[in-house]
Amino acid sequence: MAAAAEQLDIDAPADADGKVPFYKTPMGKNILRGAAVAAILVAILIGWMWSRQPDYKVLFANFSDRDGGAITAALDQMQIKYKFSEGGNAIMIPENQVHDVRLRLASQGLPKGGNVGFELMENQKLGISQFLEQVNYQRALEGELAKSIESLGSVQSARVHLAMPKPSVFVREQQKPTASVVLTLHPNRSIDPGQVSAIVHLVASSVPELMPANVTVVDQQGNLLSDQNKDSKTSLKGLDATQLKYVQELQNQVIKQVENIVKPIVGDGNVRAEAVADVDFSAIEQAAESYKPNSSPAPSAIRSQQSAETVGNANANPNGVPGALSNQPPGTATAPLTTTPPPGDPAAPGTVPAGTAAAAAPPGHKESTTNYEVDKTVRYEQKAIAGLKRMTVGVVVNYRRIVDATGKVTVKPLTAAEMANINSLVREAMGYNQDRGDSVSVANAPFDGIDKPADPVLDWWRDPANLPLASEIAKFLIVALILLYILLRVVRPMMRPVFKKIDEINAPEPEPEEEIVEEPAGPTPEEIMAAQMAELDEKTARTYRDNLMLAKKLANDDPRIVANVIKAWIGNND
Repeated sequence: MAAAAEQLDIDAPADADGKVPFYKTPMGKNILRGAAVAAILVAILIGWMWSRQPDYKVLFANFSDRDGGAITAALDQMQIKYKFSEGGNAIMIPENQVHDVRLRLASQGLPKGGNVGFELMENQKLGISQFLEQVNYQRALEGELAKSIESLGSVQSARVHLAMPKPSVFVREQQKPTASVVLTLHPNRSIDPGQVSAIVHLVASSVPELMPANVTVVDQQGNLLSDQNKDSKTSLKGLDATQLKYVQELQNQVIKQVENIVKPIVGDGNVRAEAVADVDFSAIEQAAESYKPNSSPAPSAIRSQQSAETVGNANANPNGVPGALSNQPPGTATAPLTTTPPPGDPAAPGTVPAGTAAAAAPPGHKESTTNYEVDKTVRYEQKAIAGLKRMTVGVVVNYRRIVDATGKVTVKPLTAAEMANINSLVREAMGYNQDRGDSVSVANAPFDGIDKPADPVLDWWRDPANLPLASEIAKFLIVALILLYILLRVVRPMMRPVFKKIDEINAPEPEPEEEIVEEPAGPTPEEIMAAQMAELDEKTARTYRDNLMLAKKLANDDPRIVANVIKAWIGNND
């Protein structure tokens, strides 16, 4: 069949010059078939490579030119494909090799960065002067400090400058070292005061006799990050961020407690709460010493008591202040000569009976000193930091939504009893303290837009989140459609003769059928006539002379057939 088709193509009309086109010859057709098969293979290979093309990820970015050259040389040596980003500030390699290559380059010390550490001391030359050795040591220390600072997440690069004065034997001429740090932060990143304080103490702890107040930290915009005017002993450096975080956490905790206790009553999404906490972060230390007024001696505690008594004697030596006054005789006794004793006591002691002269009382002296404890109170008070001074809470509750049988939604304000109940619950949830001056305000108002229908859910083919997956699927579908079109429109028509020839070669030979010998039965006149009519119809194209000769031959060979034909004609005319 293929040979016949090729022969028909060769017999096709030739060109004006009488030559058959090359693509219609058997050799030309074979060349075209081979080219088609090669094109199909190339298309399959391109589609496979396109689908298997790896995604590139950043290996290193923002590196120096020296590190970039060393990294690319190492990648060429490891036979790893790489490319640069659009800006040329990043090296990108296939995603599945990023982590492995980073570890392998790190073992080689890449990237080294712009800072040189103590590895500078490994290449000291013989005979180097003490001055150069000191300079190299200072450079190495600056590089190590810069590397340590660059390990922070917000810092992209850092430079450290140390001013280390020469030591002096004179105390007046001694100077303290100073340091300056320049930070380059990552884009859209910031550094908080706590991290700045950490950098200051890191540098100060790495250099002998360097005080934190002598360390200056500046960012790439020229902003001073370290405040040298603060006294490190009295200031709470780096506490501002902590204070703000503590206040926010306290307010959020109160808001959460209030909303959680009101939600079961009004429903989810129908309550909003805000809280403002006034926190005192001042540290107060107070010492007091107070004295109470003097009290009566009876309840007072005696600290010490002294008493002294002197009894006079006639033979006693004179005493007292010398002079005329002391030599005067004693005056007349003032005690009465007669004393009426009390009833039942005829002679009470210390009394003289009537008519009896009283003896002169001997002279004497008595002193008594009593010291009482003084009431004293000493109080030392230290107030805790971050004491809550006042809490203010505002709560808004939505109107109650009522849905009737038809699905219509109406809103209705809450009753006074419900609002009072909610107000009481809010006070309990926030820890209301009237003495502290806390304030609570609960309002009932309709929320704007809460009864509006929710945004419709997008179909999966309209959802932007499914675009990456759709692009991957579309890529494979395009490749599959191209291959299917080439297979059906090009390969199949060209390979059809080849497949047919292969089928003919591989087809098994048909087994001969057993011949059944039967006595031929004579055909009926109708069958003979039908056969003859069919044969006549096939030969209608012949000329009239040929038909006439055929009729005569049939009449001479078998007149019976002619007679049957005539009978059939006569029967049809009847």
